[in-house]
Amino acid sequence: MKRWIDAIPGGMMLVPLLLGALLRTLFPHIFGDANVVFKTSFTGGLLTSSVGFLAAFYVCLGSTIDLRQTGYIVRKGVALWFGKIATAAVIGIAIRFAASGHQNDVVFGLSSVAIIAAFCDTNGGLYMALMGQMGRRIEDAAAYSIMSLESGPFFTMLILGATGLANFPLLAFVLALLPLLIGVVLGNVDPAWRAFLRPGVSLMIPFFALALGTGIDLTKIASAGFAGIVLGVAVVVVTGIVLIVLDRLTGGTGLAGIAAASTAGNAAAVPAAIAAIHTFYQPIAAQATVQVSAAVIVTAILTPIVTAWYAQRTAKPSGTPAESLAA
Repeated sequence: MKRWIDAIPGGMMLVPLLLGALLRTLFPHIFGDANVVFKTSFTGGLLTSSVGFLAAFYVCLGSTIDLRQTGYIVRKGVALWFGKIATAAVIGIAIRFAASGHQNDVVFGLSSVAIIAAFCDTNGGLYMALMGQMGRRIEDAAAYSIMSLESGPFFTMLILGATGLANFPLLAFVLALLPLLIGVVLGNVDPAWRAFLRPGVSLMIPFFALALGTGIDLTKIASAGFAGIVLGVAVVVVTGIVLIVLDRLTGGTGLAGIAAASTAGNAAAVPAAIAAIHTFYQPIAAQATVQVSAAVIVTAILTPIVTAWYAQRTAKPSGTPAESLAA
């Protein structure tokens, strides 16, 4: 069964998410406020308490960020990270002027939180797999250790706040970033902590995905799929162009840039995390989760295709494949 799930793009996030959504859709009475016994049980906690799982996930993720990287890794990672965040910020500014006060229904039914969350976060597993297969040097894959700073709700909140699409208190930013920072400190102070926490990055994903899924009623979000497809294509095209340019400016071929033009599976958790902080987003959190999830699937399929095409297009007509890709 796990092999089947692993074969699905973002499967370890998306399959539990769908399972939770099916449970919520088919048995809505289980999750009702009146069902106190369920809500206070271990089973209720497993199926509905996504925030705790997410906090543990970000601690584990932070521990993988090594502050003692080589210059090339830092330069590459910062450039690609900045490209993703800056692109999302520009889009946020555009939404602010185009939405006319209706930022949660912008175009094709996409909300601002879904758009920015999808643009902010790179699919790290996909990026490292593509760079390991096609990249010119191992440091290109290692650059994701810097790019993983994108993960979590912090930068989505920062962009929403900076562009005037939302108003978060300062403490909310601190508390959103704190689990990641705790992980960074633990992983850099003691390598044994990094080794201990690293497996938690993949271990926590199906648990918070299942809990997120139980907040989704599939009967109410039938139109979210098409919007998510549009969002996924936009992520590949827009961030792909920006990141190719930045990659070439930092000594690359552009291959790392296009390989990073994707949406991470854990980005689907961002709308719910932000809704827990700002009640303004609670009515659209479930639909935004599905939209981002659809973008995850689209980019997981489209990004490798476009990356392979770009690798062929930029390869030298002679020499070994490794030499061609190093050009």
